[in-house]
Amino acid sequence: METPLHILQNFAPITLKEMDSVKLMNRTDTKFIFPIAQFEKVMGEIIENYRILEIEGKRLCRYETLYYDTNRFDLYKEHHAGKLNRYKIRHRTYVDSNTGFLEVKFKNNKGRTIKTRISKPDVPYTWEGESHQFLSRTLPFAVEVLEPVIWINYNRYTLVNKSGAERLTIDLDLEFVKEKNSQKLSNLVIAEVKQEKRKASPFMTIMKKFHIREGSISKYCMGIAYTCDTVKKNNFKSKLITIKQKNIC
Repeated sequence: METPLHILQNFAPITLKEMDSVKLMNRTDTKFIFPIAQFEKVMGEIIENYRILEIEGKRLCRYETLYYDTNRFDLYKEHHAGKLNRYKIRHRTYVDSNTGFLEVKFKNNKGRTIKTRISKPDVPYTWEGESHQFLSRTLPFAVEVLEPVIWINYNRYTLVNKSGAERLTIDLDLEFVKEKNSQKLSNLVIAEVKQEKRKASPFMTIMKKFHIREGSISKYCMGIAYTCDTVKKNNFKSKLITIKQKNIC
């Protein structure tokens, strides 16, 4: 019996080198969340519009990401309060290629996401050397206040629009791991359209056709809200309820 993911074998491939022109380190992001039950019909509508990243015959990539925050979750709280000009700090490991990057994501007051990063194969748990220098020149606050708070892991497919500077990421099997508390959202699809500037997109057109609305909650905030009982989450309540409903579909 074929799984809904089998539809992705019908997309034409693109190599990592060919994808270099759409890194989009300064971009707009548009996120959608829907149940895996809708995956096949959604993706079937865009086969002619996108190519899929393929590395050494593999199309599915494993990502393991450690996020950092203060011990009071100040970065989470800024997002929860809707503050603009906010930061996320993380180390991402690309499991299949055994590479990693220490990254800073900055969301400015114009709604743009600006990402800077350095190559860092090993996950840093304390701040020293190149990691400390990178964060010191990138962040407007002291590096020393940051500590590891949560692992967020998932599997990703990456697609590229054939006719414009646009990437589409499809994340599945989302897992949050915080100390001994873990949550897995196996029936959820998180799709994100990344563009130089927001404009019409074949995927966004299909989202509208299937009445799937844009949803802006980040994986980091979702993970903290799911695994930490001590933080405020009332501003995310309706989104968390929607996510729960879609995950059990």
